Amino acid sequence: MSILNDTIARLDGTPGTLADLTGGKPALLVNVASKCGLTPQYAELETLQKDYEDKGFTVVGLPCNQFAGQEPGSAEEIQEFCSATYGVTFPMSEKIEVNGAGRHPIYATLTQAADQDGRTGDIQWNFEKFVIDAGGEVVQRFSPQVTPSDERVTAAIASAIG
Repeated sequence: MSILNDTIARLDGTPGTLADLTGGKPALLVNVASKCGLTPQYAELETLQKDYEDKGFTVVGLPCNQFAGQEPGSAEEIQEFCSATYGVTFPMSEKIEVNGAGRHPIYATLTQAADQDGRTGDIQWNFEKFVIDAGGEVVQRFSPQVTPSDERVTAAIASAIG
């Protein structure tokens, strides 16, 4: 079964599936946080959204507070921060856990994929990235330090779009 069928609510609490968030398109899934040193990656994520949305691609932000409490806000606070600070237009999910016993089922599948260094398993930190194709299969995983504008990320996006 595809991760696209996994249930996950939007940031505003609207129930749905990952397919609802991606719109059935290839996507870049990113566990995000508002108070992290990597938070400025939101700007590059929004640029990717603008550059590729007309090509049938979307970014999906998945807020997570598991790394040093760097996403402590409510859904409303997260939404306000993202739109006011970075002009985020891409879909965002409810706050989830990406590691441990409460790991969301989407991440139970995603963490089986290897990153650019061949590493699988737990999410290392905020802003770990997964490019998935329209069927929900992982095309490539990238560590948090690999920026959204990195040519390896854009090449994986181009591959996913086809």
